[in-house]
Amino acid sequence: MSVNQQAHTGPPYGQPQPGYQGYQQPAYGGQPLPGAAPSQYGAYNGPMPGYQQPVPPQGTSQAPPTSGAPPPASGASLPSGHLAYSQFGHGDVQNGIPASAASMQRPPASQPFLPGSAPTPVSPTPTFQQYGPPPASVQQLSNHMAGMTIGSTTASAPPPAGLGYGPPTSVPPVSGSFSATGSGLYTPYTASQGPPPTTVSQAQVPGFAPPPSSTGLGPSSYPPTTGAPRAPTMPGPPLPGQTVAGPPTSQPNHVSSPPPLSAMPGPHPGPPMSGLHGPPPPTHPPQPGYQMQQNGSFGQVRGPQPNYGGAYPGTPNYGSQPGPPPPPKRLDPDSIPSPIQVIEDDRNNRGSEPFVTGVRGQVPPLVTTNFLVKDQGNASPRYIRCTSYNIPCTSDMAKQSQVPLAAVIKPLATLPPEEPLPYLVDHGESGPVRCNRCKAYMCPFMQFIEGGRRFQCCFCSCVTEVPAHYFQHLDHTGKRVDFYDRPELSMGSYEFLATVDYCKNNKFPSPPAFIFMIDVSYNAVKSGLVRLICEELKSLLDYLPREGTMEESAIRVGFVTYNKVLHFYNVKSSLAQPQMMVVSDVADMFVPLLDGFLVNVNESRTVITSLLDQIPEMFADTRETETVFAPVIQAGLEALKAAECAGKLFIFHTSLPVAEAPGKLKNRDDKKLVNTDKEKTLFQPQTSFYNNLAKDCVAQGCCVDLFLFPNQYLDVATLGVVTYQTGGSIYKYAYFQLETDQDRFLNDLRRDVQKEVGFDAVMRVRTSTGIRATDFFGAFYMSNTTDVEMAGLDCDKTITVEFKHDDKLSEDSGALLQCALLYTSCAGQRRLRIHNLSLNCCTQLADLYRNCETDTLINYLAKYAYRGVLSSPVKTVRDALISQCAQILACYRKNCASPSSAGQLILPECMKLLPVYLNCVLKSDVLQPGPEVTTDDRAYIRQLVTSMDVAETNVFFYPRLLPLTKADVDSDSLPAAIRNSEERLSKGDIYLLENGLNIFVWVGVNVQQGLIQNLFGVSSFGQISKALSTLPVLDNPFSKKVRAIVDMLQMQRSRYMKLIVVKQEDKLEMLFKHFLVEDKSLNGGASYVDFLCHMHKEIRQLLS
Repeated sequence: MSVNQQAHTGPPYGQPQPGYQGYQQPAYGGQPLPGAAPSQYGAYNGPMPGYQQPVPPQGTSQAPPTSGAPPPASGASLPSGHLAYSQFGHGDVQNGIPASAASMQRPPASQPFLPGSAPTPVSPTPTFQQYGPPPASVQQLSNHMAGMTIGSTTASAPPPAGLGYGPPTSVPPVSGSFSATGSGLYTPYTASQGPPPTTVSQAQVPGFAPPPSSTGLGPSSYPPTTGAPRAPTMPGPPLPGQTVAGPPTSQPNHVSSPPPLSAMPGPHPGPPMSGLHGPPPPTHPPQPGYQMQQNGSFGQVRGPQPNYGGAYPGTPNYGSQPGPPPPPKRLDPDSIPSPIQVIEDDRNNRGSEPFVTGVRGQVPPLVTTNFLVKDQGNASPRYIRCTSYNIPCTSDMAKQSQVPLAAVIKPLATLPPEEPLPYLVDHGESGPVRCNRCKAYMCPFMQFIEGGRRFQCCFCSCVTEVPAHYFQHLDHTGKRVDFYDRPELSMGSYEFLATVDYCKNNKFPSPPAFIFMIDVSYNAVKSGLVRLICEELKSLLDYLPREGTMEESAIRVGFVTYNKVLHFYNVKSSLAQPQMMVVSDVADMFVPLLDGFLVNVNESRTVITSLLDQIPEMFADTRETETVFAPVIQAGLEALKAAECAGKLFIFHTSLPVAEAPGKLKNRDDKKLVNTDKEKTLFQPQTSFYNNLAKDCVAQGCCVDLFLFPNQYLDVATLGVVTYQTGGSIYKYAYFQLETDQDRFLNDLRRDVQKEVGFDAVMRVRTSTGIRATDFFGAFYMSNTTDVEMAGLDCDKTITVEFKHDDKLSEDSGALLQCALLYTSCAGQRRLRIHNLSLNCCTQLADLYRNCETDTLINYLAKYAYRGVLSSPVKTVRDALISQCAQILACYRKNCASPSSAGQLILPECMKLLPVYLNCVLKSDVLQPGPEVTTDDRAYIRQLVTSMDVAETNVFFYPRLLPLTKADVDSDSLPAAIRNSEERLSKGDIYLLENGLNIFVWVGVNVQQGLIQNLFGVSSFGQISKALSTLPVLDNPFSKKVRAIVDMLQMQRSRYMKLIVVKQEDKLEMLFKHFLVEDKSLNGGASYVDFLCHMHKEIRQLLS
């Protein structure tokens, strides 16, 4: 959500949006949100027959509304023995209880069940007391994930060599390692045990006896099926994994606990699965002697938790006989997969070792992990990330799984200082060595034959002669002896110097130019914007991008101002004063001067400075409110054509272009179209004029960056077309005010002017036989089906490419991608940047699911959905997303997970966060806007996300929430993040939330005065100013630490984030809560818990 708005613009988050009928609704439980419309979830709404209405636990005023127990989908009571939709009612994904109408009890939210025993009630103190007689026989217990089937695949996936599995029976449950401290940490696994896989109830692992069919939780009193291994019963202390109830912990996040099973890349024994419920189990890198053992470390003792009362009051104390049904409780959010935990584990497991790219099909560490890359033949994940690193051999298998095969490519990505830039290879006039048939470039996967005289292409298998100058002998392994001396033979990424054949009109390009085009209409002058831009440009022009060691930048600059007419400036170095030329015939745009418009900054410095001083004065008394827009782009394009160079236009624009001119627009904003079939028109340009203009710009290499400063509707969907199709960037500052927005705008402008850009770029992705690139997403133009054309491509932009099968692949040869980008550097040098990546291929679905990357998958799905809204109703797009993800997870459940009760939700280990992240995409402003989100905001976000990289979409959809009061002022590290939910916030703390566009600092009402004084320099909560856009610079450790954290986050993001201070219980808090994505949203988005249940229901429908 773009938070450019001020608090006053637009009504508070109010009424639920009509929208996702049959799915979205403000309160999904039996308890509707106060003041919200009744839910539309049909089957999820009333109480289950024979259930009481849920009673929200007291003391949880902050918690999201309880999700009550909804009725079975049919609404009728079920005959005994039928599976209800988890008879926890849909509120719970409590894995796997055969629903018998007789024993439909529902446990307190934080308790797992022992199959074969009665539900244990919550005891207010953390004592180890059993209720009722011990169960007759108890399966060794699954964790408090209440059915997170911990498991691996069926025998179709043999375990990697070296991992010995002991049958579960060989592991007696150990209760000794259970910590009863109430600390909320889980007990660490001993190093020799390897990561427990993830779902409750063991899934079948090769060499294991099958688990009893009733594994998982269940209040059902069915004994486990005979023949299954059973753990000994243990009267007394709870079974390993049984939670000890107590007041919820103060560490809702289990941050400092040992990491649970993260989406660990690398060979897992079978695709471990993560089911639902419970902090995922801690994990360590797999080691020999992998034993399935739940040492009680799932059972998590929960101590007091902020804003929670003690134990839930009023829980009936039942013995081992099913009594009257207790009031249903909502699913415990601590028992479902936690993004924070997965991120933390990956950091712990993979952050210390460098990621060496020599091995085919390796899944890289997560984007949230800080790691070093060593290029040994495959491109760094900073350049390319894939949705899966092991792709199905056949199209049938790909269709069955529904996992999209896509790569998110960032060809000019910035590398950390400790990683070397791609080497530049110069082959002289002959240019790079390429395959004769498919024109792929020389790379590490090419096979040299006949003593090195020829090579066989790894993409199309054609054999090509090695040019004489490139010949080299082979060693005894068939490798060339100069293998390590040539980057193109040993590295995944490198550059070639292009020859004249790769240049337009067969002549080398001139260095590019930057043209600054400033709106000088009344709004722009009055707000102080014109003066601000002119002042900034005086110093900024010293920082234009330059090549490596060059003394000064080769980029030339020009200046234009405009309102209803255009003013060009001659700033030739020989002039004493700049000269202005006015073009009032905007219908037929031309550039009135050639010599003196584009100049070298150092040569014309005095004239440029004089011009920048004069512009604010010249237009100080303007009364002109109307602007033109298309003629401004045409003017820049004509200037670049005349100079025969590529370049970039920096346009600073304030209002809807209503003046009489080509590209004139009308105000067509209409909120009434939201949730109708015509909603898609809001995202489409109003005229095709700009599409044609974009095409001309791309042909010339004219990239457009747009800085917008609207006070009302501006039609971003139309104005952004040229920017979008030329590979440019849009920045938007709604209701721009000098004092609050100047820092953000100036930082964005500096970064935009200085960043690395390739001009006049063309990118092509080649693949080995069997798959081909079929679809592309991003900011670019395509005139044919293979070439992605961009007038400019900067270091922040990504292009997402989807692949489809056109033949069978083989497990032996794998699949290869080669991304080749031809571009002009900022010094005017024509170059080719090559990125190569090799992937594995599989015939078993289990291998596909074990090597997926959820963050990349979400990046692709979001872009796919955001493009979908241009042509389909938003509801259709949302339903398609849910359906595809349900199919992905149902295929896994059906083909890879071991048989278990249908009441269990079983998720693949690498995809256990797919539901929570998908829900964030569904709740985003583009797909489900609240009433305060403007049409322009939605169009802006839609364009922004389309060229985001994986790290950006990750934090955009699931923001990072840090407890500042827990920060260690003496260390450089960040405080451990917590989950995005209101119930995780404590009134006595200060939190920071960032999503890549905004930083919120949330201050609780009970924060100590000392902290407020240290951070804000005022003595009480009431005195904190909401208008702060930067934190005051104060000389104390806490202030220094928090400002250092903010600076560090700003450095990590491609845009400067707007800082917003939010006081608890203030109007702005509504805006802040919009980003607490695990909670229900006021405009009808589901909470994580409810959405998980909804996904479970969808999966079960597919399986039945």
